[in-house]
Amino acid sequence: MSYSAYFEQAREQQLNELKEWLSIPSISALSEHKKDIHQAAEWLAAKLTAAGLENVEIIPTKGHPLVYADHLHEPGKPTILVYGHYDVQPVDPLHLWETPPFEPSIRDGKLYARGATDDKGQVFLHMKAVEAILKQEGKLPLNIKFCIEGEEEVSSPNLLEFLQTGAERLTADAVLVSDTSLIEKGKPAICTGLRGLCSLEVAVHTANTDLHSGSFGGGVPNALHAMVSLLATLHDDKGRVSVPGFYDDVVPLSEEMRTEFLKQGFSESKLQQELALDSLYGEEGYSFVERVGARPTLELNGVYGGFQGEGTKTVIPKEAHAKITCRLVANQNPQDILNKIERHLRAHVQPGARLEIQQGEKANAFNIDPSHAFLQAAADAFEKVYGVRALFTKDGGSIPIVETFSRVLAAPVVLMGFGLPDENLHAPNEHFNLENFDKGLLTIVEFLKSV
Repeated sequence: MSYSAYFEQAREQQLNELKEWLSIPSISALSEHKKDIHQAAEWLAAKLTAAGLENVEIIPTKGHPLVYADHLHEPGKPTILVYGHYDVQPVDPLHLWETPPFEPSIRDGKLYARGATDDKGQVFLHMKAVEAILKQEGKLPLNIKFCIEGEEEVSSPNLLEFLQTGAERLTADAVLVSDTSLIEKGKPAICTGLRGLCSLEVAVHTANTDLHSGSFGGGVPNALHAMVSLLATLHDDKGRVSVPGFYDDVVPLSEEMRTEFLKQGFSESKLQQELALDSLYGEEGYSFVERVGARPTLELNGVYGGFQGEGTKTVIPKEAHAKITCRLVANQNPQDILNKIERHLRAHVQPGARLEIQQGEKANAFNIDPSHAFLQAAADAFEKVYGVRALFTKDGGSIPIVETFSRVLAAPVVLMGFGLPDENLHAPNEHFNLENFDKGLLTIVEFLKSV
């Protein structure tokens, strides 16, 4: 039986199984869902066993458990480590969901539920692809391991710790991850870069109390004025970050990579229209896809202080606050960037204002050469199923564990996603297009049989 016929015959049963998993509210960020997290891990372990995987284990951590499985019967053949996560984001705001987030439903060829595309649906594809090969052929063409975690949505703290002590167990020739998306319907992509991340919170303090603007205005420092003028020094009028040394380690975009970006055929005018913007904005000299995929940024995520209630209150605020994050590219060191930003802020704070800075999270960027044989095999697999060769892209987001896998395991990471950019991951009405469910199964089979 062909794989197309096999999956067509198994489709209804497989979708019903996926719906079972999606019905479990495995929200890692909320402690009240701890039992649901364990239920989701147990469900996955049972299905991995049923699929023919061996050495299936639920590995306890200080937080939510890891689920491990393998099938290692092909000495001399490559070993692939499949990584994904079974935890999901919170569902707020609940009233914006058309159907309950943990009552999966199919509408217009799309499966709606929290976790449908991020990441249960995509993990499910790998499990069922392996099961199909074992049922069809009785053996796998290579060796495979699964490591599926329950804390990706809260920054993978315990998987990082596990990698420090248990990396040998996860040793592989390549890591396969499906937690990204196609460029658009029918246009597959393989991500060759993920931006890193660093964050900090800034507070400006002036007087020891809020002051009456009539009695003190114009004669004492205003914390909001000080904060606004300070933040204005972070960028120039051409969209570049003004922090000294911010771009020192940024590798220039190659002509080959810029050509790959052009092949995406991205319409900036369409995006502008969809977002109801008069114009786009960003670092001069780069297209939108280059700015958000391959250039570093410094963004203000929140600025607040002073009176914010209804009406007017004529005060001079004693303090103001800002939250800042940076998206970083290959070779930029998060700690180095934080230190440079802090030095810049301290050098530019207004007289009479005191600065308090708290450095936050740090994650390295990930980058891989698209000419690597495993990535070329993935592009071939996409082409056989979709009829279009995958483009090599860079993603503006961050999946910190990907860089860690690449570095600790010294293995290439193949980011082979089957979602679509408009599937509302992290938002109400998250869904998974079933066209990519069907084609994803066939693509993974092709990839596993070709490497």
